Amino acid sequence: MGDLSSRDSSGERRPGRIGIGLALDSVHFKILDVLRTQGRISVAALAERIGVSRANAYTRLEALRADGVISGFSARVDPGRLGLDICALVFVSVRQELWKQFRATLAQMPEVEYCAITTGQHDAMIQIRVPDVGAVHRLVTDRLANVPAVRATETVIILDEVLRRPYVLPSDPGSVEPPPDTGTGGNQFGMTRFIRAAEGRADLRRGADPED
Repeated sequence: MGDLSSRDSSGERRPGRIGIGLALDSVHFKILDVLRTQGRISVAALAERIGVSRANAYTRLEALRADGVISGFSARVDPGRLGLDICALVFVSVRQELWKQFRATLAQMPEVEYCAITTGQHDAMIQIRVPDVGAVHRLVTDRLANVPAVRATETVIILDEVLRRPYVLPSDPGSVEPPPDTGTGGNQFGMTRFIRAAEGRADLRRGADPED
């Protein structure tokens, strides 16, 4: 199959567009939504789930892959079943002239699941998974603290991972249905009732008028 990527006159890929030359639409996002939880679903089952033909689903899926929107597929593993019961965040202050050393050191630490450069008080955030709290202590005090690039650390133990998604999709405002008309002169949103300003003022005036 040839390169399906959509490119401009300079040869650069156009952001927000996929290989078949169409802007991402609701069908593409439905495909990505299904793949979040069923990455090994067949094309036939995927087409049925999102309500398109098998050929349509296949073409769109291949275009998403060719254009790099889908960068790959991988297994999701339960860390607890591997004996990695403790997850912790380590916030690190880095000596600015030694960033290259800091990056190289992290690459040699198999306990590090994720690292990001951050703004604020610290320079980087590291997420680690280890068997127990003692392993957290040893990694931070015996290894990280002895790295010349590391100036200071602050460690936070994660007690419960409430929500973890493989990836996040942009919200589609058009998919949100307007709240039902309750006939009360206001719109219901959760437990809050919003009343138009003119109606609210009229209610206040009626309440202030003395009864006959």
